Amino acid sequence: MNTPTLAQALAQAHTLGLARIDAQLLLLHTVGRAGSDRAWLLAHDTDALAPVEHAHFLALCQRRMAGEPVAYLTGHKEFYGLALQVDARVLDPRPDTETLVDWALEVIAPLPSPRVADLGTGSGAIALALQNQRRTAQVLAVDASSDALAVAEANARRLQLPVRFALSNWLAAVEGTFDAIVSNPPYIPKADPHLAALTHEPLQALASGADGLDDIRTIVAQAPARLARGGWLLLEHGYDQAEAVRALLSQRGFSQVQSHNDLAGIARCSGGQWSAAAPA
Repeated sequence: MNTPTLAQALAQAHTLGLARIDAQLLLLHTVGRAGSDRAWLLAHDTDALAPVEHAHFLALCQRRMAGEPVAYLTGHKEFYGLALQVDARVLDPRPDTETLVDWALEVIAPLPSPRVADLGTGSGAIALALQNQRRTAQVLAVDASSDALAVAEANARRLQLPVRFALSNWLAAVEGTFDAIVSNPPYIPKADPHLAALTHEPLQALASGADGLDDIRTIVAQAPARLARGGWLLLEHGYDQAEAVRALLSQRGFSQVQSHNDLAGIARCSGGQWSAAAPA
């Protein structure tokens, strides 16, 4: 049998039902090229794959079809211009979360040395993106999983970004005050059928009680004691949870409560400002 070309390998992946972008990323990984190098595939579409590379590529395609995230298969994911190393110990960073980073950068923009806490940091995506964009910021990345912190700390070392890390269940073991607290917490209801398609990712980073809001309730309750006057709490949440999250923030006493839309025009982040004279 003739060794397939890169174009033929991509056609095979399409026949299996794989999305084109996924197939391209897996093929680039197989041949040792960067995921951003898709133009290289077009220029080399008649290059032949070695038999061992072809077998490896097809195995990756099968794993992707079984629901394993591309980021776990390649070990890498780009987020806010940073190349992160990720694996099954952490959630696969989503592009939607860049909306949360954009908003956080807005609220800390006027401050010369903003203090920021990222709760449930996982791979460190949010904390590292903020630190990279605002080099004078003092960023603390928090997670209850020591495995997740190991991934985040390795990313920080590799990227040479001076983020600090803390092992804590949300803010329970965190000290000090912050100008912004941000989080992409678990927010999927525990009975949601969509969880069945996410079995390769850590469940504790996805599901949160019957309505998906248990962890958000905890963060909203804890945050005022750790926010400086005028500080912001910004939360990512599900596509249909904006109204509920805004209600929780308002009931706790936050002002300027609002939601921000993702690139698809869906309200996926909500937050508010803490204006009390002293921590609650």
